[in-house]
Amino acid sequence: MSGIAIRCEKLTKRYGELIALDGLDLEVNAGSIFGFLGPNGAGKTTTIKMLTGLAHPTSGRAWVNGVAVDQGTTDARHQFGYLPEEPRMYGWMRGREYLVFIGRLAGLAGAESGRRADEMLELTGLREAGRRRVAGYSRGMRQRLGLAQTLVTRPPVILLDEPTSALDPVGRRDVLELVVSLKGTVTVFLSTHILSDVDRICDEVAVLDRGRLITQAGRHELMERYTLPIFEVEFADDGGRDSEVQAAELAGLAWVERVDTSGTRWRVWAAEPEQAKHELPRWLVGTGRTLLRYELTRPNLEDVFVRLVGQSSHPHQVVRVAPDSVVPPSV
Repeated sequence: MSGIAIRCEKLTKRYGELIALDGLDLEVNAGSIFGFLGPNGAGKTTTIKMLTGLAHPTSGRAWVNGVAVDQGTTDARHQFGYLPEEPRMYGWMRGREYLVFIGRLAGLAGAESGRRADEMLELTGLREAGRRRVAGYSRGMRQRLGLAQTLVTRPPVILLDEPTSALDPVGRRDVLELVVSLKGTVTVFLSTHILSDVDRICDEVAVLDRGRLITQAGRHELMERYTLPIFEVEFADDGGRDSEVQAAELAGLAWVERVDTSGTRWRVWAAEPEQAKHELPRWLVGTGRTLLRYELTRPNLEDVFVRLVGQSSHPHQVVRVAPDSVVPPSV
């Protein structure tokens, strides 16, 4: 596959005074697995709704597989399959029956719809479950059936809105492996806030925040362009009130961009890496606290995301996080 599968030009959506999407310019390469990242409320679902024709832009235009998504026409609908965050299905139908129904709605003949239903059940690992009623499916099985639904008509593009957000680890793994198996045969537009999913399967990433596109790049390019060294520090005790004062002091130094604290563990983002290598050990000694660990770590996609989304309004900040949410050092 080659060319541009999805294109947006100045795509904007307003709801009264609220700007949900602000002049989005975006291009997605055909055959790629594209990660559309952003915190909740960033405008990801709004974008997908306009790409599918479920919402109309206030201004700007969009194309899917070269076909314009225009108000009042259905031409683009044959170019994509769509899986919403919470798919609605007829629970009284059996899995295979549901896929045949979807195929017939899309204009497939009866025999062809049945063949495609069987192929999709095989692809998604639901061959046996296809004989059972959908109401008895687990959440992970429903998501796999939803993916089967998006593929029944062989669309060149599939749009997935938070496909793994409510799944357990096993369900997430199954869905992600299925998406990876599609690479090169369709274009996958994956909207999510789960960074580990994107880090695992996506070729290219766009980051959206408060309706605006912050950056778009290949995943590896994004890591090289935006990563800053992070120093992992662990003290013998949490330091009490002195720890908060010390963290705020450290965050205010010119060579520090951000300090994340979680009890005895700190993560220090270095705005000036070489200076930090010389200055931070001395500064830590000056705190008078017992140091158990000092390590320079390799940032991951979550670190990049936090930097891109969080730094604009607070260039030097202290962030306190729960102990179990601290990202372990990369090795």
